[in-house]
Amino acid sequence: MGGEWSIRKLNDWYERYSDEVFRYVLMMTGDPEMAKDLTHDTYIKAYQAIDRYKGETSERNWLYRIARNATIDEFRKRKPFRYVADSFAATAMLSATEYLPEQVAQQGEYEAYLYRALQQLKRSYREVIILRKIKDLTVRETAEILDWNESKVKTTLHRALEALKKQMLKEGYNRDA
Repeated sequence: MGGEWSIRKLNDWYERYSDEVFRYVLMMTGDPEMAKDLTHDTYIKAYQAIDRYKGETSERNWLYRIARNATIDEFRKRKPFRYVADSFAATAMLSATEYLPEQVAQQGEYEAYLYRALQQLKRSYREVIILRKIKDLTVRETAEILDWNESKVKTTLHRALEALKKQMLKEGYNRDA
């Protein structure tokens, strides 16, 4: 595959999927600037690896997997203290509406509780909820992105949803109110 083909293909993928990839990374990190940087990194890595893309998974899922790995790599690079500090900063920032992406700010109280609660869950729970319930991917697609088997996706999703429900109650969400 030639370089010109790779650039055209990547431009097409950027036009079609960059907003989705950005929102996915934003939900994983809770930090709009980091999400922007990691989305950019995702497309650089995709360009570097495009000759290895064999079409065994969809283009979108391939990009999600690269974005997931870039996000994990970024968190691994950070020192533990910095990671904890950033997590607190991201959580505090979520309460300041002007820093939220426009769509999150417009979705109302439930979504604000959901978004804050998601940030408090462990990464594997957050990932499976985002991919299955928010991005509405199939069990098979989610398994491809996370490199899990389908049974693990189902089991982890069940546990994650229970943990999310508990976290939302802890955050003060009361659906009966």
